[in-house]
Amino acid sequence: MSNLDNTDNMPIFQKAEQIFKLTEGLVHIIPQENEFLQETTVQFMLENAMIIPAKIAGAEGGDLYDLRMENAAIIRKAARELYVMTGSLRFEEGITDNDYIDLLRDTIDEFRLLFIDWVASFDQWNYIKDSWGLFNPPGVNAHDKDPDEDIPFDPNDFFESDDEDDSL
Repeated sequence: MSNLDNTDNMPIFQKAEQIFKLTEGLVHIIPQENEFLQETTVQFMLENAMIIPAKIAGAEGGDLYDLRMENAAIIRKAARELYVMTGSLRFEEGITDNDYIDLLRDTIDEFRLLFIDWVASFDQWNYIKDSWGLFNPPGVNAHDKDPDEDIPFDPNDFFESDDEDDSL
């Protein structure tokens, strides 16, 4: 089974895809004649709904703690914005299907619980120090000395140079 298959089978990814499908359906109940909502809310809702599964796949593919946490922060932001935008539709004229709104918000709440467990599963020992200090594992500070700086690296040990004798 490939990494992509593994990601597709993850409950959090499946819930993210469900959020996207529900969002696609929900934007259809927004009146076409409401140009403001069509040009702002619809676009942002779909964008946020698309970001969530894409960033889950990115986090799973990257596997480093700092990259996973960065993706998790983007996912959290997108999910929260989608939740708020969906809730604000209740107060828009011409939108009467509050059951659909409640369904999407409930699904985002279910996603949040999966998200908590998913983030807790990140391997804190598989990291590259984040020199910006945002996504380091607990106990690692941006001002700490990077342990990789002491590792000697000579590219000639790994790559042939042009001036080497080819007669070997």
